[in-house]
Amino acid sequence: MARVDVIMPQMGESIAEGTVSRWLKKVGDEVKRDEPLFEISTDKVDAEIPSPSAGVLAEILVTDGQTVAVQTVVARLETEKGAAIGVSAAVPTPAASPASPTPAASAPAVAPAVAPAVAPAVAPAVAPAAQPVPVAAAVAPRTESRVAGGLEERLRTKSSPLVRRMAADHNIDFSNLQGSGIAGRVTKRDLVAHIESGTVAPRAMPAGLPSAIVAVAAEHNADRVATVWPGDVVEPMSKLRRLTSDHMAQAVRVAAHVTTFFEIDLTRVARVRTKLRGEFEAQNGQKLTTLPFIIQAVVQTLKRHATLNAAVNGTDVIHRKRYNVGIAVALEPTGLIVPVIKHAEDLSLSGIAKAVNDLASRARSKKLGPADASDATFTITNPGVFGSLMGTPIIPVGTTAILGLGAIEKRPKVIAGPDGEDTIAIRTCAYFSLSFDHRIVDGADADRFMADLKKTLENIPESGF
Repeated sequence: MARVDVIMPQMGESIAEGTVSRWLKKVGDEVKRDEPLFEISTDKVDAEIPSPSAGVLAEILVTDGQTVAVQTVVARLETEKGAAIGVSAAVPTPAASPASPTPAASAPAVAPAVAPAVAPAVAPAVAPAAQPVPVAAAVAPRTESRVAGGLEERLRTKSSPLVRRMAADHNIDFSNLQGSGIAGRVTKRDLVAHIESGTVAPRAMPAGLPSAIVAVAAEHNADRVATVWPGDVVEPMSKLRRLTSDHMAQAVRVAAHVTTFFEIDLTRVARVRTKLRGEFEAQNGQKLTTLPFIIQAVVQTLKRHATLNAAVNGTDVIHRKRYNVGIAVALEPTGLIVPVIKHAEDLSLSGIAKAVNDLASRARSKKLGPADASDATFTITNPGVFGSLMGTPIIPVGTTAILGLGAIEKRPKVIAGPDGEDTIAIRTCAYFSLSFDHRIVDGADADRFMADLKKTLENIPESGF
């Protein structure tokens, strides 16, 4: 008889901790090797964790909703059926955790966002990278003075990038807040509890502002928490929804959003798709939608408009030479995630279609890893599948633009006939919206990109791209 430890995995280099969202098995259940055992949530992705071995779930050491450092033992398996089962709901103390330095965490990936407003998993370029700090240093008495850089370094050693960003958004100094995480780390739950306790001071207003502005801002800060009325139903946000909320607020705060709209005639695309879909679906057993055609056209157009495939790092502009396209996928019952097609410039139309179908399927079944939802250089969201005609999507942090696709529908249009006369025809059209970061993308640049994309799609060859 032997026991096998089940540990909290490290889902990416920048991940220092994870939250057990839900146990899929209970103590005493038999499990097969690689059978989903529990779900976790991190700054990057929600995922199901498979069992490392076949056996019986003997102990659960970390219960639903608890956050622990990576490599922490969260459960134990008995490798022989019928072995004695011990039940424990105690969370391992820091002393019981591996005596290794607290993992350094770089800027977290941005999680997907909303159907018309998506946040892909891309690390903010402006977040400073933390250095590994021994556990002893993290729990040492805080007696050092707040010299330049001292406070910032202390905050880095006792919190994740997500927590530090939340603290910055709420203007909170949590250097003296005792965390419940490993080695006294301040977790997101600690920060939320601190905010909800009502002890957070309103954000200070700069001196010299007109009194009317100060009064409005003070009223806004005082009304941060909505009042619960009799008969209301209060439902805590899920882990994914809380991450989405934080990432969307961060994205809006960082970029200077502007949106431009173009109507694009997709009649030729629809005709080519009808011509190719039979052979494609027979060979691959998958549907061929309009989206792969749009993705391929977007990649071709991005190569001619580099600023739309760029990122901002302080006062520097990073021009990406990879074309990684994030695609928003709605999750049931609520939430969404943005898996990324890596190196889309190297894929054929068939390859893009297969990648879209595979990522969408794994996203809905929670089979994505952090690498599948990170490093997007451009994002596409498709609210048109829900009937939306147009929208103003939010630009994911770490990129400069996002394309929104409206509903594809047939419309009467005035076109030039064979002899140059005007005639009315039924055309398949959709409104495309491009939200761009006006810090580095000018309106003319965005409109030239959209005009080029329009021309590319409206003149697709009969054989496809």
